[in-house]
Amino acid sequence: MAMWPNSSTVDGFILLGIFSQSQTDLVLFSAVMVVFTVALCGNVLLILLIYTDSRLHTPMYFFLSQLSLMDLMLICNIVPKMAANFLSGRKSISFAGCGIQIGFFVSLVGSEGLLLGLMAYDRYVAISHPLHYPILMSRRVCLQIAGSSWAFGILDGIIQMVAAMSLPYCGSRYVDHFFCEVPALLKLACADTSLFDTLLFACCVFMLLLPFSIIVASYARILGAVLRMHSAQSRKKALATCSSHLTAVSLFYGAAMFIYLRPRRYRAPSHDKIVSIFYTVLTPMLNPLIYSLRNREVMGALRKGVDRCKIGSKH
Repeated sequence: MAMWPNSSTVDGFILLGIFSQSQTDLVLFSAVMVVFTVALCGNVLLILLIYTDSRLHTPMYFFLSQLSLMDLMLICNIVPKMAANFLSGRKSISFAGCGIQIGFFVSLVGSEGLLLGLMAYDRYVAISHPLHYPILMSRRVCLQIAGSSWAFGILDGIIQMVAAMSLPYCGSRYVDHFFCEVPALLKLACADTSLFDTLLFACCVFMLLLPFSIIVASYARILGAVLRMHSAQSRKKALATCSSHLTAVSLFYGAAMFIYLRPRRYRAPSHDKIVSIFYTVLTPMLNPLIYSLRNREVMGALRKGVDRCKIGSKH
């Protein structure tokens, strides 16, 4: 591998990517692009439905619109550059471009993790305190929850971006990943990164384990409330409202914890790349499908929108 001078800001990095030019990888790349297109359309459609249909103007759907916005920004931060590099054969990314990609990626993943945690609290209040729900989850509280998720995520992104871009890179230019991710970039630093590794781990523990503990605590209370319900129909309805959120949580936290909370000696670039594809491309596609196909209100809003378009086209 080529070596490069101290001025990493001039040369940038080479992203080795996840696909080669083999026939199998061309099929896999095409599959990723189909998933990207579905994720793009699904999240845009869900955001439009939530903001145009008054029946969806509730705290749960407001949070869901924020989740879709985060997913939309996440895939647009990663996939277009990956696709351009694969199709052109040029795998380079500038130093500034790498920093921006890190900042957006960490901010969005952090914000989404916190929002998923706080959405569990919303489900707890809806099921355990239905009479007080409009007061406990007022518009102001919803804005505070969404705002704090974005704020902490962005702060985490800025900290990690500045720290990673402050390190000297004077060894190999080759990043063994399909986008600029901090753990992959740290391997190229020609300085002691132990302090930064500790900072990175602390950030990940805070941004992943804190909201995850909120989720566990909320669902423990939800389960207690459901078991106390006398009506089987009420229990079924309560569990149905939580199943979509639990599915999204499992997909996101399973992948994120695998990447960031494993000891370094168990890490392998090939594993990290496959799992990263899962939560940077696949999860953003699955989230709108999980929340829409299993949700009467969203499907009702979709049918209403389709009917409106049909009536409009007849006139």
